[in-house]
Amino acid sequence: MKWARGSKAGLGAMCLAAGLGAGLQGCSPAGSQTGPAAAPPPPEVGVVTVAPGRADLSVELPGRLEAYRVAQVRARAAGILHKRLFTEGSDVKAGQPLFDIDAAPYRATLASAQAQLARAEANLMQAQALADRYAPLARSQAVSQQEALNAQAAAKQAAADVQAGKAAVQTALINLGYATVTAPIAGRIGRALVTEGALVGQGEATPLAVVQQIDKLYVNFTQSAADVMRLRQALAAGRLQRAGGGEAAKVQVLLEDGSVFPQAGKLLFSDLSVDANTGQIALRAELPNPQGLLLPGLYVRVRLAQAEVADGVLLPQQAVARGSAGDSVLVVADDGAVTARPVKLGPAQGGRALVLDGLKAGEKVVVDGLQKVKAGGKARPVAVAAAGSAPVAAAPASAASR
Repeated sequence: MKWARGSKAGLGAMCLAAGLGAGLQGCSPAGSQTGPAAAPPPPEVGVVTVAPGRADLSVELPGRLEAYRVAQVRARAAGILHKRLFTEGSDVKAGQPLFDIDAAPYRATLASAQAQLARAEANLMQAQALADRYAPLARSQAVSQQEALNAQAAAKQAAADVQAGKAAVQTALINLGYATVTAPIAGRIGRALVTEGALVGQGEATPLAVVQQIDKLYVNFTQSAADVMRLRQALAAGRLQRAGGGEAAKVQVLLEDGSVFPQAGKLLFSDLSVDANTGQIALRAELPNPQGLLLPGLYVRVRLAQAEVADGVLLPQQAVARGSAGDSVLVVADDGAVTARPVKLGPAQGGRALVLDGLKAGEKVVVDGLQKVKAGGKARPVAVAAAGSAPVAAAPASAASR
């Protein structure tokens, strides 16, 4: 029995030693039992698929608004200003009375001219009657030929006096009309430059007010002569088509807050010469302003559509890498290989880069996660639809012409 108890104790010690050995073997480093670490998966990047389409080639230039017509209201009759007949800042019609000048001297001058005309007409009647009476008497030699000739000359002189009297009356009427100053054009009138009681028109035509027609406005702006020459060369070579199919180029005005004025204008002309000091060419456009919201003198940005690109591609600006060697984008192939593709850019369109050459339809361009990949590496492309990224193709005609 003693041996049996000792045998059981020895057997327990052997089992405990075996368990400790198994535990120590299980705590050994894992690396000693496995092979080399697996390569990390390729990074995920956002891409857009290239779909070329028509796009307007437009530029944004600084410009300034100018009234379509400007007329200075001046006093053409000398006298004391009696009354102002308009409200400052209101719209006036052509021919509407604006000021009254003391007309009493001009009415008196008119009455005197009319009296002189009446006297001349009476003298003409008398002289003509005498000439008519002497004509048959001269033929019968009852009076001398000289007397008949004198009578005819007196009649003609009296007729000339009548014409002079009529001209004097007409002049007096004109001067009397100048006593009421009217609006030369329809438009919006500014503040009065003189007040009642002022002596105006004394020696020169005194400025009284300014009327500006603003239902239409001119937009004056300039463009670099070098840009204009490059555009003309591209049009001549057939790489671009003229915007609007040969019609007047459309012009959009961008306000200070970045919004686009709802009325589109049209380009009227570009200057025939280049400013020697700035190297710029002056351009002018006509802009409808039916509500009178825009005012002359306002500085604006002008978006001018000059040409059309048949196969343009619009990309977010961050997708394009710019360097001394040129512009490029990252393209992901079907097998995930990333390559750098040189591209040719046109002017930015609505905050997006316009690619004129270098990309083909169906290619995937990296627009998100550019910091994760580089040319020669691998990537897993995922289509994105972020604002400014989804519409990769050039905007449709309705959007491009906005």
